[in-house]
Amino acid sequence: MAQVEATTERIVAADAEKVFDALADYKDTRAKLLPGHFSEYQVREGGDGEGTLVHWKLQATSKRVRDCLLEVTEPTDGQLVEKDRNSSMVTTWTVTPAGEGRSRVVVTSVWNGAGGIGGFFERTFAPKGLARIYDEVLAKLAAEVEK
Repeated sequence: MAQVEATTERIVAADAEKVFDALADYKDTRAKLLPGHFSEYQVREGGDGEGTLVHWKLQATSKRVRDCLLEVTEPTDGQLVEKDRNSSMVTTWTVTPAGEGRSRVVVTSVWNGAGGIGGFFERTFAPKGLARIYDEVLAKLAAEVEK
């Protein structure tokens, strides 16, 4: 199995603390940021960053639905890590200052891909598809915090 990685980023016109707080707010804000690819969103424990346990289904393609149960940690300032209990997927959100009143948000998901020909197609197409989904999330995040 080869590791698969999808990364996208965006500069947001809001300070890093405000952006991070919005991302870490799983109770209210995070659900508003998710596009139609996500369903069955439910906070099961916590709801504010570290210690949150959140569930959702992610439909990346018409045939592929991931049932995700994510444990959230904050290993360093400005970073949220979502580790899926149901798979090898780990998603890291990193928010850093990018000049006065601006932030850089980078989201990276890494997982163990399938082997064989299916794995080839997964490594080729899944990162682009997931990056498009996260582009939508980042656009909604920007709209939310730039108000």
